[in-house]
Amino acid sequence: MTDRNDELFERARAVIPGGVNSPVRAYGSVGGTPRFLVSARGPMVTDAAGTDYVDLVASWGPALLGHAHPEVVEAVQAAASRGLSFGAPTGAEVELADLIASRVVVGDARPIERVRLVSTGTEATMTAIRLARGVTGRDLLVKFAGHYHGHSDGLLAAAGSGVATLALPGSAGVPAPIAAQTMVLPYNDLDAVRAAFETHGDDIAAVIVEAAAANMGVVAPLPGFNAALAEIAHAHGALLIVDEVLTGFRVHPAGFWGLQATQGEVYTPDILTYGKVVGGGMPLAALAGRADVMEHLAPTGPVYQAGTLSGNPLSVAAGLATLRLATPEVYERVDAAASVVASALSDALTAAGVVHTVPRAGSLFGVAFSAEAPRDYAGALGQESWRYPPFFHAMLDAGVSLPPSVFEAWFLTAAHDDDALGRIVDALPAAARAAAQALGPVALAQ
Repeated sequence: MTDRNDELFERARAVIPGGVNSPVRAYGSVGGTPRFLVSARGPMVTDAAGTDYVDLVASWGPALLGHAHPEVVEAVQAAASRGLSFGAPTGAEVELADLIASRVVVGDARPIERVRLVSTGTEATMTAIRLARGVTGRDLLVKFAGHYHGHSDGLLAAAGSGVATLALPGSAGVPAPIAAQTMVLPYNDLDAVRAAFETHGDDIAAVIVEAAAANMGVVAPLPGFNAALAEIAHAHGALLIVDEVLTGFRVHPAGFWGLQATQGEVYTPDILTYGKVVGGGMPLAALAGRADVMEHLAPTGPVYQAGTLSGNPLSVAAGLATLRLATPEVYERVDAAASVVASALSDALTAAGVVHTVPRAGSLFGVAFSAEAPRDYAGALGQESWRYPPFFHAMLDAGVSLPPSVFEAWFLTAAHDDDALGRIVDALPAAARAAAQALGPVALAQ
């Protein structure tokens, strides 16, 4: 028997590649039919068949306050009534830039002096890299295996055969010479970073790193890692780009940089990138940093970037409303909710006899089916990931929507109240038993 989700997926595959407009939505790593959503409110989402789910995706992070927060919706509606897009400057975008800069402050540390608004995280990181190359006059980029910074060509690079070798294309359609401008190193390995700079230091424009990795599962940086990256890069005349598209304003009022700074790890990124929460669920992202770096962007400098919808008034309205409502109390609620679910997750898997860890970075966490928390991409790939699909579907059957990949973070919101948390906790034991009974890859192949 098919339901409305099956019908929509069949129709979608006839007109949209793979039936989706972003690959992970296709349920490729968990199997089954993706849920086509029709509405969302608070901690809940509703699919095309009319089924309600407690949501742990939160639009991949932006719904910090919960879905369709009334004040955010009201702000967007008011902006829409004044016009959908102007292609001209607005006062609201100045307010948002000021608000971003004023939040990313801990003590005397204040890494943001200028902000440029764009439309997507991919655009923000792509522009940050172009800017770093324009500032330094160098071409090479260092990134880390398993870190995702959007889908521009130079970032879809696969690791080469050795620590100090240049990369190969990680996607069809990426020319080898473009991939070769990127060096892919193992995460959390400072010796690899030092070796890369010893070999290519005069040619490296920048290091780009997720503030905390959250696209290979949640893998936090080892203590001092991000600060050491800044020190190594700056010692060789290179820049440090900290990608907070996912973590920015999600795990702390000043992002993961702020969380680290409050814990005593203060360092100075040259460029930071933001997305997700900064747009309140609307298409908006930003790159920000020191004035002497950011002023290299056109029109004041020679590094070109432009966008018809950059600073779109609807997106800016959503971002302003979300950040103004994201008070310390909101972060306390999200942290507390994350702790409840992470603890219950571990307890359920332990009771079912499933080897696991629950890696965490601030309020972000996920599950890794391994005895030790992964510290790099190889560790993330080495887990028993085949346990996740039955776990995922057991949760879905119980009315809880998880990210459809073991390599994604789980997101709580300030709207996850006791009832929503209780439904999640109640669903976990059966899902843990499903994970325990999962067939391994060899058995599945047979």
